[in-house]
Amino acid sequence: MRRGLWFVAGAGAGVYAMVRGRRAAEALTADGLRDRVGAAVVGARMFRDEVAQGKADAESDLRERLGLTPHGTPELTGPAPHDSTTQITTQDKEGTS
Repeated sequence: MRRGLWFVAGAGAGVYAMVRGRRAAEALTADGLRDRVGAAVVGARMFRDEVAQGKADAESDLRERLGLTPHGTPELTGPAPHDSTTQITTQDKEGTS
């Protein structure tokens, strides 16, 4: 019984070491390094988005508590009116052609 237990423990340790070694070798290849860098970029992008969302939530919560929220929905305004001196008339366009 004792020899069988040590045999199973040794075989398990060998399989574990082999799997870990294969994973480490795969991680150090060009494809493995590219995958790790890509995952780090995605993680950084997700973290940035979460921070921005938290910042926006905190700002809106603070604005509500301080009563700084705008009343109603904001309306879009039209473009600013032009001076009569800068407008081009149809006669000016025809005369320059």
